[in-house]
Amino acid sequence: MSLLKDLQKDWAYHKYWVMAHSQEAYQNIRLLFKGNDWNSKKERAYHFFLEEAKKKEPTKATLTNAYQHIWGYFKKISTVQEKQEYLNYLENISTQSEEFLLFLINLSKKYQVTYLLNSRIIQDGLT
Repeated sequence: MSLLKDLQKDWAYHKYWVMAHSQEAYQNIRLLFKGNDWNSKKERAYHFFLEEAKKKEPTKATLTNAYQHIWGYFKKISTVQEKQEYLNYLENISTQSEEFLLFLINLSKKYQVTYLLNSRIIQDGLT
């Protein structure tokens, strides 16, 4: 497998976790992958931005953004009750509670969304 393919797979694993920690790091990494041309300078920048995201605590805004993106996988297949639960969590989102994330983890398992099940945020939470 090529370096680009390996890094794209790694990015898929980290994507929502980075989004939950740092919108800036997320945008910078997204731009690195634009155009699908890759080199060692971009690879170093990719790892630098991952480390930068690790240094940042999630905020209400970054969690909201990440969780809304994750919810996108369920919005057409979830039950009415699950949609209501999602809206309740969204309205009361807190950086002090992992209940919202646990709800999304349970939906990922229930609906067997492979992309999410293979992601860092679903496997390891926000750590």
